[in-house]
Amino acid sequence: MKVILFGATGMVGQGVLRECLLDPDVEGVLAISRTPLPQQHEKLRVLVHADFTDYTAIESELWGYDACFYCLGVTSVGMTEEAYRRVTHDFTVAAAKAVLARNPGLTFVFVSGAGTDASSRTMWARVKGEAENAVLGMPFRAKYMFRPGVIQPLHGIKSRTRFLRFFYALLGPLFPVWKALFPASITTTEQVGRAMLAVAKRGSDRKVLDNRHINAVTQAPAALPPA
Repeated sequence: MKVILFGATGMVGQGVLRECLLDPDVEGVLAISRTPLPQQHEKLRVLVHADFTDYTAIESELWGYDACFYCLGVTSVGMTEEAYRRVTHDFTVAAAKAVLARNPGLTFVFVSGAGTDASSRTMWARVKGEAENAVLGMPFRAKYMFRPGVIQPLHGIKSRTRFLRFFYALLGPLFPVWKALFPASITTTEQVGRAMLAVAKRGSDRKVLDNRHINAVTQAPAALPPA
């Protein structure tokens, strides 16, 4: 399997990249990023690209892939709706159209977040929901919306968002207890990455997966818990 990855510098993207590089079924990963990545690996190729609304200049690089894991995202804190929509909706739609045009048999996995809802009055939830609907309306072989809530970063991975780094530093020691008491409320960067690979390889009856389903799909992809 060959994978295109967006958002490899973010917390979720770092976790997904790690699991892709460790997976023997993954032949290669093309990470499309605005900046070079610190990782070097025989299966990893990094394509530095500046304009995430236009892929004309690199369209010849996008052929021959089986899955696209779209993990690019930003916090809405301090952003206008216009600016947030450009990154969250417009970037997603442009990337999805670009990879679909060259890989009609591709599986697309989009990371939105818990609380995503196109009908919500909350700006970030509505915009993410509209991005989800746009992807769901495209004729990919398969498409999955990942809506993780609390994610525990593992293997030295850190969030690029300051308040999230503070959150994890403050509550990190409590994660084992939290997960033991409320296993459906928390997932990890490792489980998110493995779950994306699982749905890309084997599929899933569910199109939208929250933390509970993300955790379950790596264990029993054919029997996910009900909504």
